[in-house]
Amino acid sequence: MTVIDVDEADFETEVLARSAQLPVVVDFWAPWCAPCRQLGPVLEKAAEARDGQVVLVKIDTDQNPGIAQQFGIQGIPAVKAFVDGEVAAEFVGAQGPSQIEAFFDGLVPNEAQALLDAGDEASLRRVLESEPANADANLKLARLSYRAGDPEAALARLRNVAGSFAADGLAARIELENQDGERPRIDEAFAKLDGGETEAGLDMLLDELAASGDEDDRERLRRAIVAVLDELGVQHPLARDARRRLAAALY
Repeated sequence: MTVIDVDEADFETEVLARSAQLPVVVDFWAPWCAPCRQLGPVLEKAAEARDGQVVLVKIDTDQNPGIAQQFGIQGIPAVKAFVDGEVAAEFVGAQGPSQIEAFFDGLVPNEAQALLDAGDEASLRRVLESEPANADANLKLARLSYRAGDPEAALARLRNVAGSFAADGLAARIELENQDGERPRIDEAFAKLDGGETEAGLDMLLDELAASGDEDDRERLRRAIVAVLDELGVQHPLARDARRRLAAALY
């Protein structure tokens, strides 16, 4: 990967015009700036991992004050990503490798992210070949196994995922559905959730939690409900009311 040094004379060609073909990440820096020197190699490594998919450009703000003024650069390092001639993402100040990777992933996903986005079994297994503990890949494979009618394989896969409300919720659902005896109300609740009737399905799960006297069942229902709430997000009106009802049922 080649890092391109750009000045005011070729900015329009090398950045604005080129960004119509692929994202251009511009590093506004200066030789005297220590954080800039720390950030540079991190940017280069992330760009190199996406060689051919993104261009990394460096602009010395001391030598090109007009561009710095045009884009409101008040502190450096400052990084702006251009797509179709416009700023698509930006940040100011030195960032760690994980933040830089996330920034580039927002523009051009790395290979693992592209495989995760594809979401088919073969792609997900390719991710796990290099990253056996990848939580997203394990969770997605578990969902595929569950939908294919193999709950045991799904549960085995979920054991590789820690700290995920979605994984805990799916495991709880499988455990509830695999218990001896029919659970028509719980089965109906999950069917409604699968069919997009979130409010109705959530109401039924909360009712079952409030009515259940079995502590193991209550814990499974709690995990299933929390997974739904996590997917809805904190600000969703259904989530706010359901959290209140969940707390009342538990305590």
